Amino acid sequence: AAAVAAAFAAFGSTAFLVAHGWLGSTASDATGVEAPSQALRLDSARVQGGRRGTLGVQDHTVAQRAHLAESLRSSGANAVTAASGTPAAVTHRSLRRTSFGLWAATIGARAWSRRATSAMMRRASSIDPIQPFGACPPPILYQQRWVQLALLAMLALISDWVCFSVAATPSTWVKVFGQDPATLIDIFLFTNVGACFLEPFIIKKFGLRIPIVGAAALMAIGCLLRSGIPFVGDTLPSYDVVVAGTMMVAVAQPFFQCTPPLLSATWFAADERSLATAVAINFNQVGIATAFIFGGELARTPDGLKFYFSLMALTAAVVLVATAVGFREKPPTPPSASEAEKELQGEETDMNFPEQAVTLLQTPGFLQPLFAFVASIAVTNVVGAFLEAKLEKVGIVDQTAIDFSGAGFELAIVVGGVLIGSYVDRSKEYKTTTLACLAGTFVAVSLLGLGHAPQAVIIIALLLVGLVAGPVQPINAELAVEVTYPADENAIEAVQQLCGNLISALLVPLCEWAMRYEWSFPAPWAPAGTDSITGDTAVLLACIAGVSLFFLTFNAPLRRTEVDRDNCIAANLMIDSGEEEAEEAFLVVATAALNGEPRETETTPKKEVV
Repeated sequence: AAAVAAAFAAFGSTAFLVAHGWLGSTASDATGVEAPSQALRLDSARVQGGRRGTLGVQDHTVAQRAHLAESLRSSGANAVTAASGTPAAVTHRSLRRTSFGLWAATIGARAWSRRATSAMMRRASSIDPIQPFGACPPPILYQQRWVQLALLAMLALISDWVCFSVAATPSTWVKVFGQDPATLIDIFLFTNVGACFLEPFIIKKFGLRIPIVGAAALMAIGCLLRSGIPFVGDTLPSYDVVVAGTMMVAVAQPFFQCTPPLLSATWFAADERSLATAVAINFNQVGIATAFIFGGELARTPDGLKFYFSLMALTAAVVLVATAVGFREKPPTPPSASEAEKELQGEETDMNFPEQAVTLLQTPGFLQPLFAFVASIAVTNVVGAFLEAKLEKVGIVDQTAIDFSGAGFELAIVVGGVLIGSYVDRSKEYKTTTLACLAGTFVAVSLLGLGHAPQAVIIIALLLVGLVAGPVQPINAELAVEVTYPADENAIEAVQQLCGNLISALLVPLCEWAMRYEWSFPAPWAPAGTDSITGDTAVLLACIAGVSLFFLTFNAPLRRTEVDRDNCIAANLMIDSGEEEAEEAFLVVATAALNGEPRETETTPKKEVV
């Protein structure tokens, strides 16, 4: 409303000047005259030619600005001449009076508009609101992005389903192979860490589609080795063959864990990225929940274990076929100005992954989201590792209840990621949201660590840990990408996953040792009047408190969001010629926008989105 009122004030002032003769006749050859229609600001525009499918709108070079300004100046002068119908003769005094009158009217209208603008609009006013195309048009998005997300999420689900496949029925595994099932999980995790060093190089070399499809095939083969011929016979392959298949799945998993930020940046709009990353990163938790639910029901006998592994192999094969058919490399047009800018720059770094990791660690603002990411992984892993002991301590000993409690914890991580990630997409309040989640995690872990609290309180605390601790991972994965833009999203996530897994591997045995110690304190809810917490809870609380204090120091700019807010992309301008033709196409559309008549040209065909 303020903008409309300001526009009417400006036009009214101009009409007043014309009616009173302050605005004299204009000449088509008079230089230095700027018509009102030239209010189009071209300072922040740049046209990049020769790259079909995108038009980046950013800073012009001096020569481009001069050319655009001269072109629009001449077209504006011709428009004023045609409207006045007067001879082409005007005095310098008339020009000065005209300029002064327009300047005064503009200043008055702008001052009134700024006073009437809300606080939100004042915050956005640091970015020039006058864009070459008026307001930024919504980006062109493709329904295929949801297919991409669903396939990556399913691949992540299967990988962790395999990792924790026998966590719910360790006795059956011991009966069949005579081995500790924890050893199989350790082999998986250590192989996974080694593969994390290999994954960034392969993604950088081959892109997104080929490595994802290849990893899906590797995982399907690994599941087949673990089960033998699915649903045929009653026995599983030898222990060594099952371990080999498990290691193949572990090698494939980093391609599903480290690529979510890259997928969200490539396919999703600026207000969808945190949600997409949350779904893709946290969907492996659904795999763990699946292992508890299906494993607890199906793998209670050796024959059931064979059927259970066959079901995993069949699922992996189906998802492999779907991935090979439906997974794409990237959309025809970028979903955001920041992604368009990266494509237009086209800069490839020659640094290997260790060098990239060192550079990222030295980037201001990267360490805080890294610490928060690691704290989230550590908390969820430690809580999951000692979940059964915590529940048994308060009297929950039924195995089915424990399995469903574990599944509920994992699903709460996914739900929290979706809900809180959606909020962060809209608000971009990464710091405030992370601190709130860490505070909620501190409270929830404190309640979960109580030794004599009511069972309902323990279950609620368990779900609350998943609900508020889980979203810290995807939120800070996106925050790390924001502060290091235009760094490689895949390398960023690989660094975070490596640090998270390594710290978790160290923290789990530390917490197991700390569980030997216990501290009592007065508690009216406890039967004996006192309650206690064990050392593992104290370790987690210390970690959460330390990370929260460190995260308070975060003060880095959101570079990717700044690019998205500063610039527009015109994805319907398909420029496949040189820079001069691209500039001409921009001028045609800009001139039409000045006149309120958006139009198409031969170089700007419409694109139908399927």
